Amino acid sequence: MRTVYVNGEYVAENEARVSIFDRGFLFADGVYEVTSVLDGKFVDFDGHYSRLERSLAELRIAASITRDGIFEMHRQLAARNDLDNGLIYLQVTRGAADRDFGFPDDTECTVVAFTQEKEVRNPDMARTGVKVVTVPELRWERRDIKSVALLAQVLSKQAAREQGAFEGWMVEDGTITEGTSSTAFIVTEVGKLVTRPLSHAVLPGITRMAVLDLLSETDLELEERPFTPQEAYEAAEAFLTSASSFVAPVVEIDGHRIGGGQPGPVARRLRELYLARADAG
Repeated sequence: MRTVYVNGEYVAENEARVSIFDRGFLFADGVYEVTSVLDGKFVDFDGHYSRLERSLAELRIAASITRDGIFEMHRQLAARNDLDNGLIYLQVTRGAADRDFGFPDDTECTVVAFTQEKEVRNPDMARTGVKVVTVPELRWERRDIKSVALLAQVLSKQAAREQGAFEGWMVEDGTITEGTSSTAFIVTEVGKLVTRPLSHAVLPGITRMAVLDLLSETDLELEERPFTPQEAYEAAEAFLTSASSFVAPVVEIDGHRIGGGQPGPVARRLRELYLARADAG
């Protein structure tokens, strides 16, 4: 049985309690982060903490958290659960108050976290690649905030799974925004790496940022621009990035085979560089 974190205490998961009046439960009034644990190391921790701070500020949630406090909580959870490889999920909400749409006065934030075991270094999808289907963009306009309001993503991810795909790439006004839980990339026939630029339309992916930092170790030219599903079908390669998948090759989109249906050299190289960077700490 896992040990989880609830408002400053480490308790058995079956003893964890959050109020039914918590605004995360009633209004999805909260934010979250997921950090990978790779051989005991927290991957891109500072990036995740910085994004957490930004998301809280955008929602005007005044949480009494610090970088060192969150890091120690991650360390304790990993140690208490013997977690060497997997994920740590962290959620912060505005807290519990009687149900009212306006912000309550003087509430204490709810902070919870838990671990999940997962093979993150050598999952099957890194070798075989994954299938993607396009789905309509259903989300609200402030997608740059990592909100716990994920119903649109749940519906889109389920639609993808029902079509035998790992991920859904969401389409708005004829172009792909991002995956339901990932950033979308293509490599053109002339070798240019294309991904959508940051804006309120997409989440600023921490793994995306790390991968773009690695481009200096390659000869790839970056184009930050929207791209269409048709461009994706005709791409030399495609891949997605996320905290839980790192760099995952995409070998099929809407039934169109990409790169001959095999993981391409760019995705393989960027995953190799990303893992080396994570191992170096």
